[in-house]
Amino acid sequence: MASLLAARRALRAGVEKSRALSHALARTGPKLGEIQGRLPAMEAAVRPIRAPRDALEGAGANIDRAVGPAAAVLKVFDAVHGLEPPLLAGSAAAEDLPGYLAVLSRLEEALHFLFNNCGLATQWLADIVEYLGDRNLADARFVSDLAEVLAQLKNPSANLDGGLLAAALDILEAEFRRLLAEHSAPLAMQEPGSSDPSSIVPPRIPPSAVHKLGLILDRLAANGRLGTCTAAYADARGDTVSISLRALGLDYLHDPTEDAQALSPSVQLWGRHLEFAVRHLLEAERKLCFAVFERRQEAASSCFAEIAARAGILNFLKFGHTVAATRKDPIKLLRLLDVFDSLSKLRLNFNRLFGGKACVEIQSRTRELVKTVVDGSVEIFEELLVQVEIQRNMPPPADGGVPHLVSFVAKYCNQLLGDQYRSVLTQVLIIHRSWRKETFNDKMLVDAVLNIVKALEANFDTWSKAYEDVTLSYLFMMNTHWHFFKHMKGTKMGEILGDAWLREHEQYKDYYSAVFLRESWATLAPLLSREGLILFSKGRATARDLVKQRLKSFNANFDEMYQKQSAWIISDRDLQQKACQLVVQAIVPVYRSFMQNYGPLVEDGSTNKYVKFTAEGLDKMLSTLFMPKPRRAGSFQIKHSNGKITSAMTGLYRSASTLK
Repeated sequence: MASLLAARRALRAGVEKSRALSHALARTGPKLGEIQGRLPAMEAAVRPIRAPRDALEGAGANIDRAVGPAAAVLKVFDAVHGLEPPLLAGSAAAEDLPGYLAVLSRLEEALHFLFNNCGLATQWLADIVEYLGDRNLADARFVSDLAEVLAQLKNPSANLDGGLLAAALDILEAEFRRLLAEHSAPLAMQEPGSSDPSSIVPPRIPPSAVHKLGLILDRLAANGRLGTCTAAYADARGDTVSISLRALGLDYLHDPTEDAQALSPSVQLWGRHLEFAVRHLLEAERKLCFAVFERRQEAASSCFAEIAARAGILNFLKFGHTVAATRKDPIKLLRLLDVFDSLSKLRLNFNRLFGGKACVEIQSRTRELVKTVVDGSVEIFEELLVQVEIQRNMPPPADGGVPHLVSFVAKYCNQLLGDQYRSVLTQVLIIHRSWRKETFNDKMLVDAVLNIVKALEANFDTWSKAYEDVTLSYLFMMNTHWHFFKHMKGTKMGEILGDAWLREHEQYKDYYSAVFLRESWATLAPLLSREGLILFSKGRATARDLVKQRLKSFNANFDEMYQKQSAWIISDRDLQQKACQLVVQAIVPVYRSFMQNYGPLVEDGSTNKYVKFTAEGLDKMLSTLFMPKPRRAGSFQIKHSNGKITSAMTGLYRSASTLK
């Protein structure tokens, strides 16, 4: 019984185990089917295990050498992705630029490692795959698929970071532009001249910002974005300088005209504005540009050239050409000398600022302008003598006044030899003669100007002989010689001509003044002679007739002379008053005495046809003689080398009126 009971228990236990195993098999069936489907691949993967032991031992060492570098590359690649959060934070670069650049540097180092080692690791993996395939240590399909994948990785692209570096560089570019915009507001400009010309306008960008810009520029340039930086910098700083300069009012740079006289105020502004732009604004911009692009001189030069162009330096040079293109006249010579003087003062600045290859257009335009100004100045200067000689054939002023040419030449020659223009004109002539392999010096300039003055003196006699009334010719010579004396005395020309020359003109004035008085007004006094006027009773009637006759003759001659000379002028106020005094002294005392003695003989009614004047009336009339009147333009004409005749308003006469 005991045995039967034990057997029953054993059977029951076996049945329960069978049931449990049946349930387990039911649950494991699907998994077995999945495993069965994976068996072919597993068979290929584990095939090397079935390879000979010596073959497996040889492959193991090769696999370890290939997998080691690949694992290191994957580790660095994982580290690259770990840098994404700090690099892609929007305000990270602005808040902590050094920290941001440090993280970026780590990214660049990691990418450099990946770029240099990814291909090598891939090649090693490809070698071991080839090794396995050659020895049939792995399934052929597996080896083929793995070889194809590795072939795609042999040449790593620049996008190993998934675009992280490009995004970080974009953020740096944005910060570069933000810093420039923040510190590139236009300057509050004022008319230059009030400040010390030797001072340089300090850059508006503080040193801390310059340092940041330099750090950003280094990273961007190292990653091939230098051109983007230079363009952004030129945009910001070029617009700043341009807007700052326009605040001075530079519209005149774009107003073409053919009249050098009309351009005179603009030329003065042009010189001051050009000096301010070059010595102050552009000088400061160049220093700032080279501070930002510290280790990239070529890029700095190119960027500064763009800033100078945007600032309008070419417009300044274009205005100089506008002056050179105006109609040719003596005033144009002065304006050309002003232009040359401004350029000459800035020559060293131009050479330093615009001396590089990047500024070749500015250099070319400047050389062209200098040559045009020099040629134009010399051409006008050399024609001055010819113009004076041509005027010799023109009629003198009908009123006996000083010819406008005389007034002009006196002041114009003083200007040419004055402190403002003498050295400039000498320099221009020296340069021009050097182009022709000739020499020139200051003495030659003085001699040339003296020849102009001497040619003008030679005109005096020719002009005086053109008057039909010889008395008017005396007045003309008195006017002209006195004008020369007065406007040359105490001047540079007067010093050069000498005291003897000046005294000679003063003596000519005195001589012609005396001759004029003697040949005109002094002839009236003898008409009031007392000869034959006896007032005793028997001769009273005879005396009355003689008085009437002499007063009638005096009145007729006085009227004729006064009427004629009322149209004549003496240009100098002092000389006019002195001449009138001499005329009054020659006539009025004689007339007063005559009328006091003999006037009662003919003063017999309210209307007296013989007594037309009182002594006081004569004094008043004669004191207003020769008063200068508004002159009519066009008394002279200028003949140009092309044969055309233009009115004096466009030649020497027009110039003279502006120099008075």
